[in-house]
Amino acid sequence: MNLLETTAPIAASGLYSWAWLMIAIPAASAAFLLVGGKLTDAWAHLLGTAASIASFVIGLLLFVDLLGATEGSRAVSVPLWDLITTGDWTIQVGLLVDQLSILFVLLITGVGSLIHIYSIGYMAHDSRRREFFAYMNLFIAAMLILVLGDNYLTLFFGWEGVGLSSYLLIGFWYFKKSAAVAAKKAFVVNRIGDLGLLMAMFALLTQFGSTSFVVVNQNAASLSGSWATIIGLLLLLAACGKSAQVPLQSWLLDAMEGPTPVSALIHAATMVTAGVYLIIRSHLIYDQTPTAQLAVAVVGTVTLLFGAWIGTSKDDIKKVLAGSTMSQIGYMMLAAGLGPVGAAFAIFHLLTHGFFKANMCLGAGSVMHGMNDDVDMRHFGALRKAMPITFLTFAMGYLAIIGFPFTAGFYSKDHIIEAAFHESVVLGSLALIGAGVTAFYMTRLMMMTFFGDKRWLKGVHPHESPMSMTIPLIVLAVLSIIAGAAMNNWIGEWLAPATGAEVEQMSLLSITPIGIITMLTVAVGVFLGWWFFRGEVPSTVPANSNVFAIAGRNDLYGDAFNEAVFMRPGQHLVGGVSWSDDHLVDGGIVGGSTGMVSAAATVLRRLQNGYVRSYGLTMVAGALLVGALIILGRLA
Repeated sequence: MNLLETTAPIAASGLYSWAWLMIAIPAASAAFLLVGGKLTDAWAHLLGTAASIASFVIGLLLFVDLLGATEGSRAVSVPLWDLITTGDWTIQVGLLVDQLSILFVLLITGVGSLIHIYSIGYMAHDSRRREFFAYMNLFIAAMLILVLGDNYLTLFFGWEGVGLSSYLLIGFWYFKKSAAVAAKKAFVVNRIGDLGLLMAMFALLTQFGSTSFVVVNQNAASLSGSWATIIGLLLLLAACGKSAQVPLQSWLLDAMEGPTPVSALIHAATMVTAGVYLIIRSHLIYDQTPTAQLAVAVVGTVTLLFGAWIGTSKDDIKKVLAGSTMSQIGYMMLAAGLGPVGAAFAIFHLLTHGFFKANMCLGAGSVMHGMNDDVDMRHFGALRKAMPITFLTFAMGYLAIIGFPFTAGFYSKDHIIEAAFHESVVLGSLALIGAGVTAFYMTRLMMMTFFGDKRWLKGVHPHESPMSMTIPLIVLAVLSIIAGAAMNNWIGEWLAPATGAEVEQMSLLSITPIGIITMLTVAVGVFLGWWFFRGEVPSTVPANSNVFAIAGRNDLYGDAFNEAVFMRPGQHLVGGVSWSDDHLVDGGIVGGSTGMVSAAATVLRRLQNGYVRSYGLTMVAGALLVGALIILGRLA
């Protein structure tokens, strides 16, 4: 029996009654910084960082309380106010603090706070630093609304808030055309996903009369197969938009145009994980539809391979990491499509990925800081000695993402690969190939950036970043190593009420045959990455690149596909409608009718000439006409 069918959230009391402060504090800070203007410039970064840390402290206190609570009381409902009341139908705005949402809260506010601290140094010389911290706070508040909302409508408010704040952050340096275009692209692509979430909510209202998670969970089994599939596919469309999954992945690589802390916030701890959260939160709907569940797994598998392919071909260090984000989120989506057991592994990998990807995104920013904002790895080389802290912390993230034994990624990603093999040999094999390719392109990144000969541009003098940037790197690097072992034998049982299945975790030293094959595959990927990039790296892109590299550098032609399939036909459709409006509507229907009215008005205007004799003649003629009609009527 599914645990969510027999339990319901308890009413909030004590500390939980103040859970809304986690959202209110960063939201109020954002408003204050935006309204306060230049008066707050001197300490805006301190207020913005303190607001994020305050939310983390509240979340940590709630987590500790949940740890000590009995199993049946670890889901707490915090009603706030009635949003819509009409007849017997009421939609409330409320929060749900449970095993799933609290983990997201800790990830969002914990990693978010480290990114805020890092930003103090990274954005120190930016003239609009106050606005940057305001937008960052707004982003944190929106993500917290998304994961804490107790119904799909409240989640949708946070969903849209994340879309708005990501637009502001990606396009923060709007004076760069590439940043402005990237922000608009992210906004437009995400609107397509938003349509899926809206339609899914409409369907839920027709089926259950509510968008509440509790009501949906309790009645999900009553859904017909067709309705469950429709809702599941609509939710998947929404998840593809926010989590940059095929076919809505094109915005993610361009999103790297924002400041590096934004890249870390979007790619590691927040925005791209929203789609995974939506799928896991809706898992009881997917339990009713194997078709939609398989679609989730297939989309995840395709995306993890697409992202890995792109990662092998990019020379921009941030875009290599963006491709890896696509790939790693693909692993999470694959796991989410494997049922309740896979859902726990998806969240496990989501958490570990938040640590090592934030570590590497911020590490890339540290490299840029020392290389005069250059992002081309062909201009790097030999940075391990010039930037030792950045190198060591980045190396820990590298070991975690490739799944080096006993690091965070080793436990979380290997569980997904093994679960995929148990579900399907095809899915498992493709996930295994993705692991090997990940090891290759991440080794390529390490060799081109930190090893080999110096390829620095003239006038560049690499140096280590200040402590405000390196301390967050050290914390995240440690978590990249130990977080997997710390959560491995705990997270499955903890998430059981939220995923519907208790997961029997393997011991820390247990290695299965599939695990051995995975390690060998990763070793081959590492060897190939070292072999091909151990020598001299050309400072420019080779002219004789193969077709696979060219496709990867062009993001597998995602933009070209969107332009050919959606944008150009859309332009022609709009052009056709415009022509019809000008020539058929305005020039035909509307023009003809207005001409008739104008002609009739001309005739009537001539009758109204202002002469009394004309009016008298008209009256006499009218009286004679009426009299004639009466006489003829009687004769008939």
